Amino acid sequence: MTLPLFFFYVFSVVCVASAVMVIASRHPVHAVLFLILTFINAAGLFMLAGAEFLALILVVVYVGAVAVLFLFVVMMLDVDFASLRSGFLQYAPIGLVVGLVLLLELLLVAGTFVVSPEAAQSSALPIVPGMENIRAIGQVLYTRYVFLFQGAGAVLLVAMIGAIVLTLRHRPGIKRQDAARQVGRKPSETLEVVKVKSGQGL
Repeated sequence: MTLPLFFFYVFSVVCVASAVMVIASRHPVHAVLFLILTFINAAGLFMLAGAEFLALILVVVYVGAVAVLFLFVVMMLDVDFASLRSGFLQYAPIGLVVGLVLLLELLLVAGTFVVSPEAAQSSALPIVPGMENIRAIGQVLYTRYVFLFQGAGAVLLVAMIGAIVLTLRHRPGIKRQDAARQVGRKPSETLEVVKVKSGQGL
């Protein structure tokens, strides 16, 4: 067994095991920590495949930003996970149907590659010798898949706005800033001139 093959098995086993623990962990903080471990091992697999740019992006963007931000939100917000799980059985059939559809799609993709291996070559782009991975990925993303790339960005933007709207709850007893009321107030409402006689001040 060669050294790259050994590291491939190590990264693969740890990646799959940590991915299973992400959905099996009951505590959300533990799930996020296992997710970070999954991303790191997936980045190791990208490095073994020669896609160092994707590996660095996976570590910098997902581990350094997305996962840590999610961990920060879970730890800082007082999220009542018991109330979130209360309606789990109500939406279980819908989730089961969606999961079965996704599983069927994955089986169709895998079956297509097994039945006709030339299908993967039909959509592949020729690799120019001597071109860096970053330049090759940029040319593919911003020429052939530019609309899909922009569409994915729009979907992520909508998901971010939806997450902010869902987590923004008005809690009683918390003081909030009203900028319009502060700017529109009059001096008579904020200042009080008191005449103090000589020798009677503080």
